[in-house]
Amino acid sequence: MKIIAVANQKGGVGKTTTSVNLAAALAELGHATLVIDLDPQANASSSLGNVPTPGQSIYQPLLNHSRIDEKITPTEYPNLSLIPGELDLAGCEVEIARNPNHLVRLREILHEYRSRAPFRFVLLDCPPSLGILMTNALAAADTVLIPLQCEYFALEGLTKIMGVIEQIRSAGHNPDVAIEGVVLTMYDSRTNLSQQVAQDVRTHLGNQVFKTIIPRTVRLSEAPSHGKPVLAYDNSGIGSQSYRQLAKELVERQG
Repeated sequence: MKIIAVANQKGGVGKTTTSVNLAAALAELGHATLVIDLDPQANASSSLGNVPTPGQSIYQPLLNHSRIDEKITPTEYPNLSLIPGELDLAGCEVEIARNPNHLVRLREILHEYRSRAPFRFVLLDCPPSLGILMTNALAAADTVLIPLQCEYFALEGLTKIMGVIEQIRSAGHNPDVAIEGVVLTMYDSRTNLSQQVAQDVRTHLGNQVFKTIIPRTVRLSEAPSHGKPVLAYDNSGIGSQSYRQLAKELVERQG
């Protein structure tokens, strides 16, 4: 079981879009995949057609009040399961903070679950903030996938998230966490800015940047409002093709 945190402390970078559609593409390839929605806004959950049900998030397992197995919900897509988010996760940060192991609580849960988990990939959709939930995700992950929008200040945001990952390592919360890669999102080939950002990121990070680039498309923006991944909403569109290619590239990187 490979645990991948999809993280960027900056909002609006395509993080949830990447979590949902990469998971759907991995599932389509035949890999059993679980999405854990750690964002109180629960956008990943609604994007997978989940109907909100109180008590189905990872809130209770984090507080040691229930088991993670009890929270896994199948989606309508083969090989794809979900632990939904819910608004209560916003208050979870306060309650978890009272525990001495509050920064590694999710790591403990997933470590215990790993030996019996039926999943090949677990994607942690992180909230766009540097709070306890995101810190828990980074401490629990084997690797971190960073969506990076092709816009101004992109490299500055990238420096910040990489700094947080280094802090997680040096503090001993997860010394082995690695960068899975950087995914360029919201790319518009018509603009010089997108091209320049992509070039700058590749110059700085080389092979850490995925070859696949996610374009800015109307269909990708519309799909969540229909409660579907873009692969189900616009199966043959460029957004679907891009996430399928990203999934193949991710699998190839596993060796």
